[in-house]
Amino acid sequence: MTHPGYDVDRIRWHFPALREGAAHFDGPGGSQVPDTVATAVVETLTSAISNRGTVTPAERRADRIVVEAREAMADLLAMDPRGIVFGRSATELTFHLARTLSKDWGPGDEVVVSRLDHDANIRPWVLAAEAVGATVRWADFDPATGELPPEAFAAVVTDRTRLVAVTAASNLIGTRPDLPAIAEIAHAAGALVWVDGVHATAHVLTDVPESGADFWVCSPYKFLGPHLGVLAASPELLESLHPDKLLPSSDAVPERYELGTLPYELLAGTTAAVDFLADLALTDPSLPRRERLVASFAALEEHEDGLLATLEQRLRAIPGLTAYSNAKHRTPTLLVTVEGRDPQELRAALAERGVNAPAGHFYAWDCSHHLGLGATGGLRMGLAPYTNADDIDRLATGLEEICGGER
Repeated sequence: MTHPGYDVDRIRWHFPALREGAAHFDGPGGSQVPDTVATAVVETLTSAISNRGTVTPAERRADRIVVEAREAMADLLAMDPRGIVFGRSATELTFHLARTLSKDWGPGDEVVVSRLDHDANIRPWVLAAEAVGATVRWADFDPATGELPPEAFAAVVTDRTRLVAVTAASNLIGTRPDLPAIAEIAHAAGALVWVDGVHATAHVLTDVPESGADFWVCSPYKFLGPHLGVLAASPELLESLHPDKLLPSSDAVPERYELGTLPYELLAGTTAAVDFLADLALTDPSLPRRERLVASFAALEEHEDGLLATLEQRLRAIPGLTAYSNAKHRTPTLLVTVEGRDPQELRAALAERGVNAPAGHFYAWDCSHHLGLGATGGLRMGLAPYTNADDIDRLATGLEEICGGER
């Protein structure tokens, strides 16, 4: 049952891409974009703009766009705007901070990564540790259930652990680990916690302090916005670190972490995306944006969970289909394989039916291998705010037809 304040038809009207007619289940790789986001990008690109400053209207416009984008992301993540850093991507930001943090590591120090994660939250830490002679320890998830319990971290975190890297939700199978419990284990050992929130932020209301994360990275293009990355941390923590930067560039926080001129048009689009998310549920527009985001994400979760239940009931009845998304708490993301069928064959057959559901490992390299799927991976289907019951039926019917299942 969809939340009474959630009107998916109203929401879909704002997505020009949907007029092409495809049913999009490719959101985990990047969502479609509403008209308001595109308008914000275009208006910024066609307005007078320059480097940030206080003298000319163009300078003031650039400054305002940056300030508004920091405030928007702070509202989305329940953080201080002074702790919001923008970068090219979550991957770039993670590499940048891995180099910064590892300046204080050496032989005998340890970092912990998980096999559930996207490689963007594994390889930067592995490479940084290797460069300074630190040790990498692995937290394993259960391939049968998809669960990554806190005990997996308790088994590998020691008093030499400097950082624990973990996902808020697997981009491959949707598993949402118990972040507060994992963070408690890490913090008790004196370690920092780096959370990859790229997949989770699109589906679950985010409260970074409540999660226990010291650092949280996400990507607006996963939640209706443009292509860039965002890092959130407390201003005090950011003040304590000294990343590599150009000599004349600002040493203020958060600017000291931002390399080069910011993409103002993408920041304007990010603000528009957060505003769109805040209005998914029809609430009082005079309420603070964070309050509207809380209401909207509650409605979004109810909407997506209801559609997911319908989809799973039909897909799990298909002969020969194996589902790998089995954790108790997870996002509306399904990874499946079908006996005797190459995932790319399934992807192509669905595309012929106007259903976009990609296949592969999606850079969750260790996760895919731990599941026994290797580099091939599986067929991944992800729901988004614009997914409706017709999309679900088209996907399920398509797979039933392709696999010879019965309705």
